[in-house]
Amino acid sequence: MYVFRRQVRAHQGIATLLAIALVLWVTGTHMFMKAEAANLTYIKDTLSNSAPSETSNHTIQFLSPTGVTSGQTIVVTFPGAFNLSTSSVAFGDIDLAENGVDETLVAAGATSAQWNTVVSGSTITFTSGGASAVIASNATVTIEIGTNATGGTNQVTNPTNLTSYEFTVTAGTADSGQYRVAIVDDVLVTANVDTTLVFTVNGTTTGTTVNGSPTTTATTTTSATLPFGTLSPNVSKTLAQDLTVQTNARNGYVVTVEQDQNLQSSTGADIDGFIDGVYTNTPTAWVAPTNSVSDENTWGHWGLTSNDPSLLGAGTDFASNQWIAASTTPRAIMAHSGPADGTTLGVGRATIGYQAQITALQEAGDDYSTTLTYIATPTF
Repeated sequence: MYVFRRQVRAHQGIATLLAIALVLWVTGTHMFMKAEAANLTYIKDTLSNSAPSETSNHTIQFLSPTGVTSGQTIVVTFPGAFNLSTSSVAFGDIDLAENGVDETLVAAGATSAQWNTVVSGSTITFTSGGASAVIASNATVTIEIGTNATGGTNQVTNPTNLTSYEFTVTAGTADSGQYRVAIVDDVLVTANVDTTLVFTVNGTTTGTTVNGSPTTTATTTTSATLPFGTLSPNVSKTLAQDLTVQTNARNGYVVTVEQDQNLQSSTGADIDGFIDGVYTNTPTAWVAPTNSVSDENTWGHWGLTSNDPSLLGAGTDFASNQWIAASTTPRAIMAHSGPADGTTLGVGRATIGYQAQITALQEAGDDYSTTLTYIATPTF
């Protein structure tokens, strides 16, 4: 009987404890329960530069489930290896925003709509000044530190070691979280692009108009010949060639032309440079030779023109139907300031015209000739 009574008392004691626990639960008293802080969510930190020992902006963003009420704080704690003091990061280098709307920050003495913002060592603390400086629950908080902040001039100096570092953020009294950033070496990317230059000289057909000249081309030309044929006194004759340049030279190119001598016969007679043997360098409207019997330079001359709309200071700009003399000195006839496609007029294509005119005094000869040399010079 004694043993039976002990068992009854034991069962009664357990029943009593269960009854008390049930009453406490119903009345809202939770035994053995501990309140825990909420975790910040969607927390991240974007660095503008992750290289060791370099200065960097930080853009910290997170969602605060509980929010921050009047008088509470937001605290961002950097790992000690990040240096805020050497670069003098202060409240003026920091922005705080709620759902994209900037809050008003001051160094001290915040009013109810402002936040005191203090940088101390590796910690940045925002303290609410009152009821109008709060963060609503589930609001997105954005903290910008560095030159990304409005008016910011100073940035945070990264650690020297290549590893990841843990940061801590608390918001109010209930929410906290951690995140990491990695410090890594910059990556040097290299590449080679081969240089290209394709320069072509092509003939033109009879009847081609060159740079506004009233005289169309007299005959077909090739890449290697300009056959004026028989010249008649007081009648100008025009020939032409098409030039193209294709290149990836960053600073463009210049094409020049030069002759090895005047148009000369084996007898020693020559057809001089435009105008009347003066070798005109400035583009000038075409004029006939003056035909002075005492000056052989005036019995015939020849010259050239280009329809390149702008030679960009390369030496000559041709207006419509303007000409210069062919010369043993290289003359710029085509140019561009950047890469050229080989097809667009003024970029990678131009037509060069050659005109000759004689008088009745020009000495006879069936073998007048000269050699032209084109030179294309790209600048990479």
